[in-house]
Amino acid sequence: MRWDEVQERFPNEWVVFEANKAYSKEGQCFIEEMSVIDSYVDSTKALKRYSELHQEAPHREYCFFTLPVLRLWRENDMWGSEGQDEYNRNL
Repeated sequence: MRWDEVQERFPNEWVVFEANKAYSKEGQCFIEEMSVIDSYVDSTKALKRYSELHQEAPHREYCFFTLPVLRLWRENDMWGSEGQDEYNRNL
């Protein structure tokens, strides 16, 4: 899925995903495509699922997040996403 699709489908949920296409630039991670594995309302369940996946396959790029937290990071310039103009307009 692309970032805009994830925003639309999971606006207030914790999402556990695998980064399929990503790169780093100037100390920031840019995720272009991802596969959503699960979504949760409860952050502790998302963390547990992420931990399980990471333990099973530590070499894979698993992550978890919720959009409200990313909005705060973005407002404080702590998270980068090149080419995410749509995201920036939705803040």
